[in-house]
Amino acid sequence: MAVKFFGQFLIEQGAISHSSLLKAISLQEETNRKIGAVVFEMEMMSQVEIAKVHQSQRNADTRFGDKAVEMGFLTQEQLQQALVRQRNSHIYIGEALVKVGALIKKDLERYLLKFKEDQKPYAVEKVEIPKSISNQEIWEMVADLTKKMLVRVADMSFRPGPCQIIDNLPSRTMVAEIGFSGSVSARYLLTTSQDSRNIIARAILQEDDIEHESIAILDDSVMEFINIVCGNIAAKAAQSGFHIDISPPITHQQSDRGIAVPEKHTGLMFPIYLSDGEVFELAIFIKNDPL
Repeated sequence: MAVKFFGQFLIEQGAISHSSLLKAISLQEETNRKIGAVVFEMEMMSQVEIAKVHQSQRNADTRFGDKAVEMGFLTQEQLQQALVRQRNSHIYIGEALVKVGALIKKDLERYLLKFKEDQKPYAVEKVEIPKSISNQEIWEMVADLTKKMLVRVADMSFRPGPCQIIDNLPSRTMVAEIGFSGSVSARYLLTTSQDSRNIIARAILQEDDIEHESIAILDDSVMEFINIVCGNIAAKAAQSGFHIDISPPITHQQSDRGIAVPEKHTGLMFPIYLSDGEVFELAIFIKNDPL
């Protein structure tokens, strides 16, 4: 057993073919539109205004619609109209599979029940930090904001795994790190595979084709991303009365040994599973409070 997406589960069960899943995913992508695309289609905002909202979202923990209203591009009434249209047109992967003829509705309901049972051990409703860790509210916020920014900035679709205490962070193509000091002392690390690094780079560089970019540019994009995330973390911590200074981001060279959690630190890891089977991790190495 492991963390799976519903389509992957159905293929393993022999219920659908890989080509059927691709057809259903294509239908989903055509049907399910982000709110920015919806307001553009409804002629409520221009592409230039939408780009300004996306840029502003990098510096604030705010949803697109709320930020667009705050910036004066939408009224609350317009936002609600757009949200209703977005919600009414949304389809899940199971519905898409029925629409492309890969499943019948009766079988969909049966497999959904089996999938929920299979994935029950991995269901993560919210971030849960082990009770032995101090300043839990900070680390919950760190994990939550990282995941939000992966969606809002990098446009990633993923399933989060449960928090784990680790002694060693697995080796990946790239590991980017930022240090925390002030109210807490810790190291923030994000590991990426080649594919997940490319997803982040496309979002940061705002380019669909990054084949011509150097490894250094791709790595810099990930460092810029975690700088954005950690800047938001510091700002949100300040609202709760915590002062967090962040250091400039650095990268670690790929190593078969991974990265060991230093002595007198506790390592927390939050796995992040992408729909194509890729996995990368957020890790926090927290300096233990002196006895």
